[in-house]
Amino acid sequence: MLPESADGLGGLGPLFAPRGIAVIGASRDPAKLGAALARSVAGFPGYVALVNARDPEPASGIYGSVEEAAEHGPVDLALVCLPARVCADAVAEAAKAGARAAVVYGGGFAEAGADGERYQRELADVVERTGIRLLGPNTSGFLAPGGGLTASFVPGAADVPSGRVAVVAASGGVNHALAFLLSEAGHGVSLAVGLGNGVDVTAADVLEHLAGDPQTGAVALHIESVADGRRLTGAVARLAAIRPVVALVVGRHDVGAFAASHTGALATSWRTTRAALAQAGAVLVDDERELVDAVGALSLVRLPAAADPGVGVVTAQAGPGLLLLDDLRGRRAAVPELTADTRRALAEVLPPLTYQANPVDTGRPGPGFGAVLDTVAADPAVDLIAGYALHEPAAFDLVEAVDAAGYSVPLLLGVGGAGDGVRRVRRALLERGVAVAGDPHGLAAMTGALLADARARHRMTAGSTGPGVPRVAVAVEPGPGPWDEDQAKTLLDRLNVPTMPRRACADRAAAHRALAELPGPVAVKLLDAAVLHKTEIGGVRLGVRTPAELDAALDAIEEAAVRVAGASGGAADGRSGAGGDGAPARVAVAIEEAAPEPPQALVESMAPPGIDLVVGARRDPVFGPVVLVGLGGTTAEALADVSIRLAPLTAREAATMPADLAGRALLDGWRGGPVLDRAALGEVTAALGDLLAAHPALAEIEINPLRITAHGLVALDAVCIAAGAAEAAQEEGGD
Repeated sequence: MLPESADGLGGLGPLFAPRGIAVIGASRDPAKLGAALARSVAGFPGYVALVNARDPEPASGIYGSVEEAAEHGPVDLALVCLPARVCADAVAEAAKAGARAAVVYGGGFAEAGADGERYQRELADVVERTGIRLLGPNTSGFLAPGGGLTASFVPGAADVPSGRVAVVAASGGVNHALAFLLSEAGHGVSLAVGLGNGVDVTAADVLEHLAGDPQTGAVALHIESVADGRRLTGAVARLAAIRPVVALVVGRHDVGAFAASHTGALATSWRTTRAALAQAGAVLVDDERELVDAVGALSLVRLPAAADPGVGVVTAQAGPGLLLLDDLRGRRAAVPELTADTRRALAEVLPPLTYQANPVDTGRPGPGFGAVLDTVAADPAVDLIAGYALHEPAAFDLVEAVDAAGYSVPLLLGVGGAGDGVRRVRRALLERGVAVAGDPHGLAAMTGALLADARARHRMTAGSTGPGVPRVAVAVEPGPGPWDEDQAKTLLDRLNVPTMPRRACADRAAAHRALAELPGPVAVKLLDAAVLHKTEIGGVRLGVRTPAELDAALDAIEEAAVRVAGASGGAADGRSGAGGDGAPARVAVAIEEAAPEPPQALVESMAPPGIDLVVGARRDPVFGPVVLVGLGGTTAEALADVSIRLAPLTAREAATMPADLAGRALLDGWRGGPVLDRAALGEVTAALGDLLAAHPALAEIEINPLRITAHGLVALDAVCIAAGAAEAAQEEGGD
């Protein structure tokens, strides 16, 4: 129950821990929503009033208005079960009667078209005018089992037990699905919330509320779309510092149209959202089963912050142990070889033919299983044990072995089998604070979650970054643009990003002087701020060594310029980028008139061979400035092998971004190639992020390629785009 001193105006206490409730639209028809809600809240220990303006019966506790209901007890929360067109008036009346929170359950709002959008705006107006906190609309409500409150019409919701996991889901359906899965896995919930359309109460609001909830041990976060990316990541960062957050983000594939019909909001950029949440300290998972395993384990145990905790793997059967090890390797888990002392101790309790270096294969398990756990836990390289065993009660008692063991590090177990006996064992282990899964994949998901959480907190405490940490003010002024390649590279020079020697040449004579004076061979490029993808139109010639080759290159560039200028209303360049969702992209700019003068050319010394990266910064519409690092060229576009962070960020954090790439092995001297200086890359990436964050008029800046050479990094091409140009190109049909 909400004490008198609890949340005042603006807090979520009246929503999730009210003193009294009014069900508006309560019905005598058992099939209607209002009747279902009345049944759900019947067990609430506080004041409950039913409101039906058409069919009141005060003697039975059914009142004609919220105001009348409030005369008989406190009404902090109004549960609105009415058609969309009248919900705003009902919420306003509830607020006038003293309610400080409301839930609007029905659909027919922004997800339903123009009329629904109007109804949703009316709700938003009521919230702004009265200060009432509103969950929904278009939600199936929430569960707060510890307070005896089932503010949901979903059958079976009241059976979800109280526990230490909170669920914050974009969808009411997903909220309940996760609550039921958690219940089946032996975990109860402290709070389970379906946000619906999120007119007022958002994921960030609930996360901030949970930061002050001592009953919550870990939080499961389900994301479909984000309205205010920086507020969300800030809330995640503050919460993750004190209790774990596990996030599942929808939208890996094309689900935009269905998402819009679901809540009235397009799905947010999947890759950028995941990167931002991970940067804020959340653990990422790929599906709802992993979410349940991960958050369940983290609600019971949390590793100390560490850069790379070591996992000791103990398996009673070799085959499942191989599945577990393979899965852990895919999650980049460190499975260190055990010391000679540890192996000698294991040899005293295990058969000689078993593998004992890590993983530790016990063979068919026996009474010595607890001693094996103790021995592996004592190894100095082991910070966590992941153990797996089939349920074999005739061979040994797993619960007894766990009770007897004095293991000194956290223990996670997978227990395979079926039937009541297995369920009793799993339940007994959970009661002892041991997280348990039913299969090797679930055990790997739990282990990976604990490792990811420990690494994230180590990164935070080491001072690498939070989402959008403040940086030193940027002294470089980019100017208004537009910028051709030479001007963009001059900007990079001022940011201390290495470039090759070059000359901007207004005529052939200047180009020939540049050829004679610059270290050769040279690249010759069309120099025009409106033409971004010069290679695709024949505007680049490489390896030019002689005056004759230079003249041929200049002829080709002039022909390319004429072709582009003659394109009637066409775009000089298609919009494309480093590839994939959230990546910096170059913007097409239409050339409407042919240039009256011969085109300028950029003559530039050729760079030595190496590995090409793309590094950029762009202004994301949801999260604001972001930076990107990926493998350069068209391969990166096809594979979307990129790493993303919110900007500004520290150079130290930026230096960790290549570790996210699938092709990271190419950066460490692959087949005798150059080795990436990660610290130097971090400085370049952070500088681009700082520049973009400091100058709102700059939409994006991209280096593609940034080449890794034996002598260090060098920028071979650069593009800067002003905010207005980017918006204009998108309006003309850019993707």
